[in-house]
Amino acid sequence: MQDISDQTTAEQVAADLSATVGRLSRRLRTASRESGLTPSQRSVLVRLGTVGPATTAALARAEYVRPQSMRVTLAAIEEQGFVARTPDPSDGRQSVVAITDSGRRTLEAVTAAKQGWLTAALADRFDAAELRTLAEATALLERLVGR
Repeated sequence: MQDISDQTTAEQVAADLSATVGRLSRRLRTASRESGLTPSQRSVLVRLGTVGPATTAALARAEYVRPQSMRVTLAAIEEQGFVARTPDPSDGRQSVVAITDSGRRTLEAVTAAKQGWLTAALADRFDAAELRTLAEATALLERLVGR
């Protein structure tokens, strides 16, 4: 990590932040590796679990992938029983994909593993003042991503 000074530029912060967030994301993925889900599959399950059922095309747009790629992702998690398809009531040519109870349980286990690792790491490596600083930085990051 670079020293923080009054001369820090947005470009430097962007580079450091991008690298650090990438490493954190990879570390969180390893905390839940036993789920057998790829990052794309996890992302789709999260979306279906929070936003609700969607068509393949809508999921592809939301995840910024081509519909063909989304079909492959959905086929894999459907095969595992994590999602189910039903006919779209407004367009019989399409189907709507929804998360199943098994998918929800798997997603909860993945989330718990990540949260467990992160909670333990924060408790082990940071004091109360540093935790407050991280909380403040988290609020700034939420503002950055538009929450």
